[in-house]
Amino acid sequence: MRKIVLLGINHKTAPVELRECIAFSKEETAAALEALKRHPDISEVLLFSTCNRVEVLLVTQNTSGAVEATTNFISKSNQIPMEQFEKALYIHEGDEAVRHVFRVASSLDSMLVGEPQILGQVKESYRLATVKKTSGVILNRLLHKSFFVAKRVRSETGIGDRAVSISYAAIELGKKIFGSLTRKKILLIGAGEMAELAVENLIRNKAGDIWVANRTFERAVELANGFKGKPVRFEEITACLQQVDIIISSTGAPDLVVTRDHMKGVMRLRKNQPIFFIDIAVPRDIDPEINRMPNAYVYDIDDLKGVIDENIEDRNREAIKGERIVDEAVIRFREWYEGLDVVPTIVALRNKMESIAGAEIKKTLQTNQIPEQGAHAIQKMTNSVINKILHDPTVFLKRDGIHEDKSLYIDTLRKLFKLDD
Repeated sequence: MRKIVLLGINHKTAPVELRECIAFSKEETAAALEALKRHPDISEVLLFSTCNRVEVLLVTQNTSGAVEATTNFISKSNQIPMEQFEKALYIHEGDEAVRHVFRVASSLDSMLVGEPQILGQVKESYRLATVKKTSGVILNRLLHKSFFVAKRVRSETGIGDRAVSISYAAIELGKKIFGSLTRKKILLIGAGEMAELAVENLIRNKAGDIWVANRTFERAVELANGFKGKPVRFEEITACLQQVDIIISSTGAPDLVVTRDHMKGVMRLRKNQPIFFIDIAVPRDIDPEINRMPNAYVYDIDDLKGVIDENIEDRNREAIKGERIVDEAVIRFREWYEGLDVVPTIVALRNKMESIAGAEIKKTLQTNQIPEQGAHAIQKMTNSVINKILHDPTVFLKRDGIHEDKSLYIDTLRKLFKLDD
């Protein structure tokens, strides 16, 4: 029987300095999926990389071989010695792997419990795995179930009522720094979902002028037009740094966007007026060395852990209800997963056929005057028909050497006959 295995690091086990070393871009994720799927010990794989976590979800018949292959791949592809990240690595199998996936999708494992972006990120990772054909029957079912669980957690608990995001926390950090964001000049570097959420919170806090810089200028224009902001090209960032108070950066760039060398001339032109960087990108956009310069302050995503939301206690209380929903879903998934074995499926199919046949025989005997000997003959004939119907599929499923994934046939059979209803 194949096993579900998850391994990874997250904000609880590794600092941002380590997480950014093994983070995968979208293009790198696609290549990684293809490379890992080629390994003989890995039959299905999904890779999930965000600012707070890098996780690989596997289906394998050889757990140790699959884990070794994956950790070696992470080490080689990111050119980082294994000893630098293996202590931060967690490995979950079976129910614990399933539970972890459900908790991540439901935002119960997030740095800020209840933040809404994580589900979209999980869906995008799954979409990429389906495009690359690295997910199969088991991961397809697991991920679709995780979306359902996340929806239940959000609708049946109060976890989403006052949910916050990393962007929200960044704005809260800015308020702690300045006391108020009223009329403060802001530069957003990156125009993705994080930036959109930041804009909503900035407007709510009556910030002043807001500039938006993005490598794709059209996207900067699109976001800026939504709130009468000012789009700027990436090449104009240095000029903007001369006049803004706060920079919130959230690009997917593999290298630093603003370096210490950039800031040397800028600080002279600013006459050392204080400037604050809030870097919520992984890998980081802002050079940490800037923090060493007078009146320049850099906060990265790990600093947001210190932002205490006044509603955190309420969300954590609601999260307990969410954990109950997750535990229930883990049990249901396990029942389906165990049903992928040949014997339980054949037994379930036989039981369903015998139940239907029994009900029909009873109905026939009640509406027709059939002698006991005739009833016995009908029952015997029915059992014989069921045995003959089940013979070929039973032989096929039990046969070794099926070229396709046997679980695909079992899953299809269970769907056709509604054995999981």
